[in-house]
Amino acid sequence: MSWSVYIITNKPNGVLYIGETKQLKRRIYQHINKAHPGTFSARYNLDKLVYVEHHKSEGDAKKRELQLKKWNRAWKIELIEKSNPEWKDLYQNL
Repeated sequence: MSWSVYIITNKPNGVLYIGETKQLKRRIYQHINKAHPGTFSARYNLDKLVYVEHHKSEGDAKKRELQLKKWNRAWKIELIEKSNPEWKDLYQNL
């Protein structure tokens, strides 16, 4: 199983959350169902997976997550729109 870096949102051009996990489908399910009340993603109702990239190791995924978190908003939106221009929810395709 590979590590994943992902971006979730509540709507196109909405609030963005970047995370990393080894169990992507499970983690997104947790976001959708607000399994951890009070978290940033629960507070802003972030339940749409709009971007995913896979990495071979936890270290690579963590490094990429931290890199993306430092990017400005315009760069993050451009990254999403390159692979998902319609901001479709990718969760159903996992």
